[in-house]
Amino acid sequence: MTRLRRTATAAAALAFTAAATAVLGFAGPASAHVTVNPKEATQGGYARVAFRVPNESDSASTTKLEVVLPENAPVGSVSTMPVPGWTVATEKRKVDPPIEVHGSQLTEAVSKITWTASGDAGVKPGQFQEFPVSLGPLPQVDSMVFKVLQTYSDGNISRWIDEPAPGAEEPENPAPVLTLAAAAAPSGSATPTAGVASSDDDDDDDGNGLAVGLGVAGLVAGLAGLVLGGLAFARTRREPVAKA
Repeated sequence: MTRLRRTATAAAALAFTAAATAVLGFAGPASAHVTVNPKEATQGGYARVAFRVPNESDSASTTKLEVVLPENAPVGSVSTMPVPGWTVATEKRKVDPPIEVHGSQLTEAVSKITWTASGDAGVKPGQFQEFPVSLGPLPQVDSMVFKVLQTYSDGNISRWIDEPAPGAEEPENPAPVLTLAAAAAPSGSATPTAGVASSDDDDDDDGNGLAVGLGVAGLVAGLAGLVLGGLAFARTRREPVAKA
């Protein structure tokens, strides 16, 4: 009896171990990748976005971040917000045709932004850091794909450079994507149609015609009164005056 209990206990332990291994195998920690936040903006406008960088290493810190701007969607104005403990540098490239920004034609655009940690300012294990950027005017494209290199203090580099494919699953090392929506049409009152304008003109003409008609009728009535008055006065003068 005791042997049967021991056998059942061992079998149960083995089953639990196998189940735990299977669960842990399929439910392992999700890979936290670099993202851009917010994920949406409007074409033709300016946007403040932040590249959110989580640290995936258990022992090393993130010490450098390189963000490559898309070549097919150049932006005329790119400015960065200071991040304590980090220095920032930008690289430019020639663009053709030029980019128009506030009436000026720009022949160069920022192609890459690099943040480098100073001293002990790197992103520690279990932490994340945001790197804010202002971009604009945003190009007339559906999306901007930023390829990112994340360098750790132990020399390892995470390459977030895989572009998404329509209808496909998320790639293993996805690049941050900023979706751009078309600008809304300006609101305003509708332009009156030709038919309505013509109707208004007709109404005005009818009103003016009625006023003129009434004026003429009044003038005729007045002249008639004068004629009748004159005739009455002339008749009175022809009749003899009655004697007392």
